[in-house]
Amino acid sequence: MQNRPQEARGYLEAAGSEDPAHVQAFLYLGIVYLQLNRPDDAIAVYQNILPRAGAETARIAYNLGNACFSKGDSVLARQYYSEAISSDPSYSSAYLNRANTLVKLGELEDALLDYEAYLSLESGSPQHEQVESMMAIIREEIARAGDRPAADEETVITDTDRRKRLILGVSESLRSFAADSRELSSGFEATDDYENEFEYK
Repeated sequence: MQNRPQEARGYLEAAGSEDPAHVQAFLYLGIVYLQLNRPDDAIAVYQNILPRAGAETARIAYNLGNACFSKGDSVLARQYYSEAISSDPSYSSAYLNRANTLVKLGELEDALLDYEAYLSLESGSPQHEQVESMMAIIREEIARAGDRPAADEETVITDTDRRKRLILGVSESLRSFAADSRELSSGFEATDDYENEFEYK
């Protein structure tokens, strides 16, 4: 909580060594590794504890998705966000992050469904307007894709430019979502409020 991850790392590694079933220690250790820009270590910690995470399965899977996303592995990130949602269907942040990941993967219809799920779970979200804007861009993109004739070179270039703008919008959206909460920062990602058990967002 004092934003001293290097010191916290030693205590958390010791706690994990003493009690390999201490899920909370590994949950926080993964966050510390992400703060220290060690995503591979965070992924290893989370993958190791996930099969025995019990009541924390959704949170561990969610944080694992964030760690994979931070490394640019959108396919694995989607898998772990889906696992978080399977474990806790009301986990709104997992829907939001999976939606952003699906946009990066070009799976716009599925992304739209996840954004809608997020908004239905978080009707008072401070990010409501940003999510609605993203959904409008996606709907426009889906409509354009349906109206297009067979692709020629000019259409492909236009589509590529549009896709880049959409992805940049998602990345900007992620950064601004992170900036809205009290957080422990790691790149453009962040942790949730301290009261929310340091979920890595």
